[in-house]
Amino acid sequence: MAAANETAPHDPRRTGHQLRPGLWETIDQRYPGSMIKKDDHVPLAGPHRCLRDSRVSLISSCGVHLKSDSRMDVCHPFGDFGFRRVPSKSRHDDLIIHQLKYPHDDADLDINVIFPIERLQELASEGAIGGLTENFFSFIGYNMDPDRFERTVAADIAHAVCEEEHADIALLAPA
Repeated sequence: MAAANETAPHDPRRTGHQLRPGLWETIDQRYPGSMIKKDDHVPLAGPHRCLRDSRVSLISSCGVHLKSDSRMDVCHPFGDFGFRRVPSKSRHDDLIIHQLKYPHDDADLDINVIFPIERLQELASEGAIGGLTENFFSFIGYNMDPDRFERTVAADIAHAVCEEEHADIALLAPA
């Protein structure tokens, strides 16, 4: 078993396919402290009700928002520390992806490939899930200050999902 301070052998930063060998080390050298490292294990929470009775919320790092919303800050070198509420009744034509860090040509044609809002609407109307929260949540996943991100964006979204939207289940959809 690896020591606590060693990287596990299955760690993709060491063994996985990378865009460029040594990429993770280069990022960590250029932006010290930007690599998210967690030493403690947080277990997944199991569902407390069956899906047919559950209100579902969607959280995504894809940077989607209503066309009428203010744009996200895609130019700040440390990332945008905000998020947008996306009404769960929105349609593809109401939404825009404001993100420079990944190609989203396919998602521009069908938002559901990255933000499955219409698929969740269908599941709710078919009764496969109990319903949707009034709002879903989106933010820009690129961020160079993970501690600040956790204290602000992640904490604010968690509060909104649990305390304001009263979701039973949160679906996380990374970009």
